[in-house]
Amino acid sequence: MTNDLERRLAISLLLLRLSLGLVMMVWAFDKILNPSHGAAVFASFYGLAGLGESLIPIIGIAQALLVVAFLLGFARTWTYGAVLLMHGATTLVSWSAYLQPLKNILFFAAWPMLAGLITLFLLRHQDRIASLGERTGGRDNR
Repeated sequence: MTNDLERRLAISLLLLRLSLGLVMMVWAFDKILNPSHGAAVFASFYGLAGLGESLIPIIGIAQALLVVAFLLGFARTWTYGAVLLMHGATTLVSWSAYLQPLKNILFFAAWPMLAGLITLFLLRHQDRIASLGERTGGRDNR
């Protein structure tokens, strides 16, 4: 690749990582700050009623820590993969919302987000700006 193309790709991947991480962090904070909403989401979409509001903030804190690592580009294969799997599961369990698109239009934002996360995962080794991931060699750069 040319230097100019590599630079533009790296900037694009950074913007993708930051914008996707922002959305994921808002969802993590929602679990921490509004556990009743998080419990309702787990009950209605995942069939996990009875998790209890005391467990939801713990899940939110764990999610926030993962998202911070994602935002920092740390252990890209693992963190990008984990965020991709987390969002992919959320997107798929919401399948009933897609059956009534005009009533659930905001749910469709999950699909371009999923595409962005897949793209970021596939190009994770070119995502080098403001990234704590290894830059040359090493396991994370394969």
